[in-house]
Amino acid sequence: MDKLEIKGDWNELKGKMKQAHGDLTDDDLEREDGKDDEFLGKLQQKLGKTKDEVVAWIRSLG
Repeated sequence: MDKLEIKGDWNELKGKMKQAHGDLTDDDLEREDGKDDEFLGKLQQKLGKTKDEVVAWIRSLG
């Protein structure tokens, strides 16, 4: 799997993610540059999905 690249407005993407999964919080969606693996791991635990599934879902929103 290639590295996750988030393009566009992060705040807009976070809003789409919270609309799709109402239990996601701002803390869940806190993302720091260079810490994509940690960010994806938090989402994996919260959503009960694999890393590839989470990446595909994020890409589908962008």
